[in-house]
Amino acid sequence: MRRHSFLILAFLLVLSLAAAACSRGGNSGGSSDGGEGTTLEFWTFNELHDQFYQHMAQLWNEKNPDRKINLKGIVYPYDDMHNKLLVALQSGTGAPDLADVELNKFPNFLKGTPQLVPLNDIVEPELDNLVRSRLDIYAKDGNYYGIDFHVGASVIYYNKEILDQAGVNPDDIKTWADFEAAGKKVLEATGKPMVTIETGDMWSVWPQIAQAPGGDDLQTADGRPNLTGEVVVRALEFQKRLIDQGIAVTAPGGTHHAEEYYGFMNDGGAASVWMPMWYMGRFTDYMPDLKGKIVIKPMPAWNAGEPRSAGMGGTGTVITTASKNMELAKDFLAFAKLSREGNIEIWRFLGFDPLRSDVWDAPELREPNKFTDYFGDYIFDVLLEVKDEIEGVVVNEQTPAISDMFRTSVLVRILQDGEDPVKVLEETQAQLQ
Repeated sequence: MRRHSFLILAFLLVLSLAAAACSRGGNSGGSSDGGEGTTLEFWTFNELHDQFYQHMAQLWNEKNPDRKINLKGIVYPYDDMHNKLLVALQSGTGAPDLADVELNKFPNFLKGTPQLVPLNDIVEPELDNLVRSRLDIYAKDGNYYGIDFHVGASVIYYNKEILDQAGVNPDDIKTWADFEAAGKKVLEATGKPMVTIETGDMWSVWPQIAQAPGGDDLQTADGRPNLTGEVVVRALEFQKRLIDQGIAVTAPGGTHHAEEYYGFMNDGGAASVWMPMWYMGRFTDYMPDLKGKIVIKPMPAWNAGEPRSAGMGGTGTVITTASKNMELAKDFLAFAKLSREGNIEIWRFLGFDPLRSDVWDAPELREPNKFTDYFGDYIFDVLLEVKDEIEGVVVNEQTPAISDMFRTSVLVRILQDGEDPVKVLEETQAQLQ
């Protein structure tokens, strides 16, 4: 009966996929080369990602007139796209050639035997030029299945105007102990908190945990829940202590992506926030009044000499085993995301910190754009400084459940309600086990 029900559900969803493919309607993405060349279908949940790939398809066609592609992009809502893709792969019908899969959803596509094409033959020749930890998160059993748009290196954004009022030099902040001491000076001198901390998402807690050396974060390096581990307890006890002292406040709206938060920071509400490099776009788009006031620095280390960054977030582009043009799809993906030219275009087009560290000192990354206008042309100097200190994260089938527990319960209980971190983490660990 269960099998019968699944087949009916799969059949209905396949029909809906077919209808969507025919009508395209409001979720149509772009199309390259006016229908000429080999058609490759691409699914994503992000309009900008589709626009980037359409741009890269045009460049590909200019360079490869004998292997032109007609990239048919379809942009779905986030959950719809991941659900449709999973069903299409499980049923063996209707999957695209290429697709974006967001990091938290990626473990669902690696269960059992992945219905994705291993990308080792295009990744391994470039490994020495890439930030390897950002490839490992899309790997299983020695095979790479996804290629990201960015490193997502965590950095700290300081409001220098506020720090100057307190006589604090951000270059003197080397460790989290230094950060706490500087925060006390800022609070005393200005009445403003040093930093904001999320209670509804992972961008404050996970970087602080993952930056610790050793490979363990919310899970151990070998994939076991690690919520009671020293690196997790330390980070949450530190954040709670900052909040208890008034050095930190919980982010208005719960996250650093809330409308209330943008307004709070734009008005000079706090002296800093640590977030990935891709958060630059939130400053330029939603906090215009801070232009020229924000300086980007490496995150403080837990102890002198330890790592000062971790790669956060991400979307891995995959090739499905349903593709009838796997080699062409792989060659195009390698051009778009692994080549030197593609990585420069990722910065120009999307404003992301590209995977190839050998382009970080390229002159093209210092050309004027909205990011250099806002922050200055030193942006990639920060990345070069922490090039060998960008820690990875452990991602597997348990990652979505752990993330959900933190977003819906753990962070609120500890940082907002003031519960004991050890007690909350022990209870949550027991639930997972």
